[in-house]
Amino acid sequence: MVNALYPCTIAHVRSAPVKYAFRHRTYLWLIDPDRPPPLPAALSLLAGFDPRDHFGGTAPTIRAGLSRFLAANGVDLADATVQMLTQARVFGHVFNPLTVYWCRRADGTPLCTVAEVHNTYGERHCYLLHPDAGGRASTGKEFYVSPFFGVDGAYRMRLPEPGPRLELAVHLERAGMRPFTATVRGVRRPVTPRVLLRLALRHPWSTAVVSVAIRLHGIRLLLRGLPVRPRPRHTAQEGMQ
Repeated sequence: MVNALYPCTIAHVRSAPVKYAFRHRTYLWLIDPDRPPPLPAALSLLAGFDPRDHFGGTAPTIRAGLSRFLAANGVDLADATVQMLTQARVFGHVFNPLTVYWCRRADGTPLCTVAEVHNTYGERHCYLLHPDAGGRASTGKEFYVSPFFGVDGAYRMRLPEPGPRLELAVHLERAGMRPFTATVRGVRRPVTPRVLLRLALRHPWSTAVVSVAIRLHGIRLLLRGLPVRPRPRHTAQEGMQ
């Protein structure tokens, strides 16, 4: 397993009840959470991986948080390997709309995939998936993310493990329609100080930009007359406390 950086384009497309689309360029990290990439001290503020940012935020390590969540759902992580696609903390700030964990048993066979979703209200929810050979999986929607969609419907996801290219897709399906699709596409780059510095200069304070962009697009949708759906009370999942 090799740590990697993925300069990427994230696209959101809404087809109903109003049409709206945007694209955002940023970069994501693929790491082994047990062995994050070593970086010079001068670049440490550009790449922080903190267990407080994932799962319940109370585990001593990211892997421990993942293991606790899986155990609560009947899956033993044991000595499995884990690859994690995520945003890193930049200058102490992070916002991760989606973090994906690919878990493989010690013999290399797939164990499971976990999609960890964060909303702008400070809440988190994890979907435990068992994708097919093409990385495709379906699950019911259980978490309030956008204020313009409730928690009804289902997700169809395509989350293949990243290789030379990163290609993820999440479709929301409701009443036989796909009112929302999100895609992530990127190309693998090695983790070196030079590559990280170049990406950080090209996308300064990338995590803060993501937070601001999500809110600005929400305001635009509100101004277009899209009604806000009430946010239900969120109860932490078992294993996420």
